[in-house]
Amino acid sequence: MSYRYKALEKYLDDLAAKLPVPGGGSAAALTSALGASLISMVANFSIGKTKYAKFEKELKSILEKSEKLREEFLRLADLDVIAFQSKNIRDALNVPFMVCRLCFEGAKLCTPLIAKGNVNLISDVAVAAILLESGFASAYINVGINLKLLGDKKLSHEINKELEQKEKSIRRMRLETEEKVGKIIRG
Repeated sequence: MSYRYKALEKYLDDLAAKLPVPGGGSAAALTSALGASLISMVANFSIGKTKYAKFEKELKSILEKSEKLREEFLRLADLDVIAFQSKNIRDALNVPFMVCRLCFEGAKLCTPLIAKGNVNLISDVAVAAILLESGFASAYINVGINLKLLGDKKLSHEINKELEQKEKSIRRMRLETEEKVGKIIRG
């Protein structure tokens, strides 16, 4: 089933129900899409404003990247449902692995928005970083269970090595974002 063009209420009802899908992998992708959407919102409220004109080119680049991420996270939310239904462990592994990688890329967009984005939406930058870290952590759990089911030790080592490094970086980016935003909010 594709949730992409259905009401959010339908997705949440199915997520809460006694149904095999959607589940945690799809929820991780949707959480990540929310983070990417907030980045887009901040960029959209900054582009075209005189105060941020000197950052226009970078803001447009951030917007383009966040919109691609948002689109991909939505696609992955549906792909997770399909992968789970197919019972193909490699597909079930690839979806959350991709979510992790994309969350990492999304988190890198938050830092420039602190200084170059609309200051009235600065708290949304922090929320975006938190959601992207949460999406990463949630997807990483799904990667772990699928790697266990797959039983490929070499692949497990390679993937875990990559994601452990990204996990440290995304945590650092989120903490830095929260700290910088907190200082701005508290003046």
